[in-house]
Amino acid sequence: MAELRYNPLLRDWTIVASNRQNRPHMPKDYCPFCPGSGKVPDDYVVYKYDNDFPALRADPPEPDPVATNLYKTAPAYGRCEVILYSPEHTKTLPDLSVDHIVQLVELWTERFAELSRDPKHKYIMIFENRGEEVGVTMPHPHGQIYAYSKMPLKIQTELAACKAHHDEHGSCLLCDMNREEKAFGQRVIIENDHFLCYLPFFTDYPYGVFIVSKRHMTALTDFTPEEKRSLAEILKQTTGAMDELFDRLFPYMMVLHQRPVNDVDAEAYYHFHIEFYPPLRAKDRIKYYASSEMGAWAATNPLCVEETAVQLREAHRKFMEKVGKTNE
Repeated sequence: MAELRYNPLLRDWTIVASNRQNRPHMPKDYCPFCPGSGKVPDDYVVYKYDNDFPALRADPPEPDPVATNLYKTAPAYGRCEVILYSPEHTKTLPDLSVDHIVQLVELWTERFAELSRDPKHKYIMIFENRGEEVGVTMPHPHGQIYAYSKMPLKIQTELAACKAHHDEHGSCLLCDMNREEKAFGQRVIIENDHFLCYLPFFTDYPYGVFIVSKRHMTALTDFTPEEKRSLAEILKQTTGAMDELFDRLFPYMMVLHQRPVNDVDAEAYYHFHIEFYPPLRAKDRIKYYASSEMGAWAATNPLCVEETAVQLREAHRKFMEKVGKTNE
């Protein structure tokens, strides 16, 4: 069963994908993403792999005949792709060279451009789930890309906020956030020529950093080669700092926020950024999204970000020492 069901309370769509119940869960004796499996090339660097258990597909079945005037259904149209980071089974982003991550950024860019060409696609989301704490079912390092035929509610909300700010102030909200964070300084973790990494003033995760482009641009396809390399550098350093924080593989959800595709022109008011949602609040403690967060969307951060930013900056310093570079 695969279909979309409309939620009239939130004016949003729920993806129903019962086929995903059949996914393997952290297999120990076989990996389809490793060379030699017969599923992937034997000599890849990074690789796009069509998801074996897609929630969205280019040839979706017709929805079950259960719709009414109130309860609407729609085909689960879209695409679900897996992006393999490396042929090596245990190498995650901090372990990869910057040159290697540049090739990953190039593949992300190619897939964003290609999936954008389908007029039925409305939003392309590139993301990574890392660690068993966030539900990873395959241990081989990888990310994913979903191409949605309906604009997700959170993205709608973020776009509306950015447009309202632009209409009221004549400026980009994320550009203004960059200026505020740079001026205050205490929440900035890493800065390079083209990107800032900081813990936003409002983040609801203790270590929920944003990576934001300094230049106003809305998607990977806007990047220069130099900006792609800078993004690779700050991705390696950010995830490396996270691993140093508690001296363990740091679980997170990472999402690239880019402009919508087809129908919505957000060039003036939207801004490329990456959001991290890491569930840890201590080495062995989870920050759960409990009843208040889920029932009312009343986010609660159990730690002060001005204090956790200090911890992340120190973790970044340690990571840079480990890889043989200074923090200058």
